[in-house]
Amino acid sequence: MATGATHKELETRRVQRPVGNIWEEDGKVMLRLEMPGVTRDHIDLRIENDQLLVRGRREMHDEDQNYVIRERVRGDFAQTYTLDDTIDRERIEARMERGILIVTLHLKDAVKPRRIEVKAR
Repeated sequence: MATGATHKELETRRVQRPVGNIWEEDGKVMLRLEMPGVTRDHIDLRIENDQLLVRGRREMHDEDQNYVIRERVRGDFAQTYTLDDTIDRERIEARMERGILIVTLHLKDAVKPRRIEVKAR
């Protein structure tokens, strides 16, 4: 920690990790990240090599408040997920719903479970 830095300066340097869950359903992998106070304009979601990168910034517009307790802070956040060969990189979708980022990663058709019909002879 740098000496002489104010709490506000230290807070803006900290990189946070959003809280989230990942699960598989219906031939998709779902990623749900909680991002209260973050708008879609402050999110950068991209694929680089085999990584899904989620970056962004939470802005706070009430800096002049005299807080007794302040648990939500402004600053940068980042999270990286490794994508394996089962994810169709051309079919990744994302949406924001009430402070939650939902990313849908479709599985390639070749790896989706499918029923094989057993025929009688």
